[in-house]
Amino acid sequence: MTDFSALSEEIKRLIKSAGPMPVWRYMELCLNHPDYGYYVSRDPLGREGDFTTSPEISQMFGELLGLWSASVWTAAGEPSTLRLVEIGPGRGTMMADALRALRVLPPLYQALSVHLVEINPVLREKQKATLAGIRNVHWHTDIAEVPEGPAVILANEYFDVLPIHQAVKRDTGWHERVVEISGSGALVFGVAPDPIPRFEVLLPPLVRMAPVGAVFEWRPDAEIMKIAARVRDQGGAALIIDYGHVRSDVGDTFQAIAKHSFADPLQSPGRADLTAHVDFQALARAAEDVGARTHGPVTQGEFLKRLGIETRAVSLMAKATPQVSEDISGALQRLTGEGRGAMGSMFKVLGVSDPAITSLVALSRDAEHAAAEQPA
Repeated sequence: MTDFSALSEEIKRLIKSAGPMPVWRYMELCLNHPDYGYYVSRDPLGREGDFTTSPEISQMFGELLGLWSASVWTAAGEPSTLRLVEIGPGRGTMMADALRALRVLPPLYQALSVHLVEINPVLREKQKATLAGIRNVHWHTDIAEVPEGPAVILANEYFDVLPIHQAVKRDTGWHERVVEISGSGALVFGVAPDPIPRFEVLLPPLVRMAPVGAVFEWRPDAEIMKIAARVRDQGGAALIIDYGHVRSDVGDTFQAIAKHSFADPLQSPGRADLTAHVDFQALARAAEDVGARTHGPVTQGEFLKRLGIETRAVSLMAKATPQVSEDISGALQRLTGEGRGAMGSMFKVLGVSDPAITSLVALSRDAEHAAAEQPA
């Protein structure tokens, strides 16, 4: 990747006119700038892109989320209409796999309307191709546009790309981290000269005890509160799957991914995916603050195993060639395992529901497996 990008020049112009730019604003511009934003005009997925998500690894992931959605429908009293919503649906792969699994339940399948929340026109076209032939599919730019009614909301690797604030602890207090221009003209990190007023009183106790030099990250609660309020008022549940930590703590996790490798987040703005780990404790707290019920989080590996992914893998391998069986086994390890390249422990799963739903399948210790035989 080269240092030059059109967005880099735009960001430098803004900094020269208004002063150092908070990290959240820099991340927002890099991802969502109307002309140069990373997520505005490209397909970032797959081998030819910058990263691969769970639905692209194996059909089992989407199938099991479809079955989980069916369990929510049952827990909600089998309403006559159900909005199946995906936020940030990529190429539509996960939704296609989920709907294929749901075909085994005709009463639910007939009750469904599908809603995809997507701002990227390139990905919208790919979603339309993937879901060609599926009835009752609608696209939106915001979840607020989804019609009223009970819903299952799926958000896989969505929250990690929402812009973060960062603050650095100094002897004088917590100072917001910013992006500024060095003497050589490069974009570099810095800190605002004045501490954030009364910031310490808002922090979790563990973070207050952090040493000087520590970095704390947070996201505004608006997005999770919007989702939580939706299921609180309209019924149903949301499932949030992302990489992150189960309790609020310090640490700099702001990173860039390009061509499946880590990159400098300040180099070539708009040409790399920018992400940061998700604070699941903060998500749960915000959802509960608006009156929704939370379930979990549990690790992705545990969640998928409780849903019966191992049983599903065996079923698929029984009908596959040796090479395909090996691929299925590798996908199972990547989705549920630990260690380098595996997602089982790094990714977490959080459920958010209508308060009347007291338990969600695979998110409580006594949950029954939702495994079911599906066509290969």
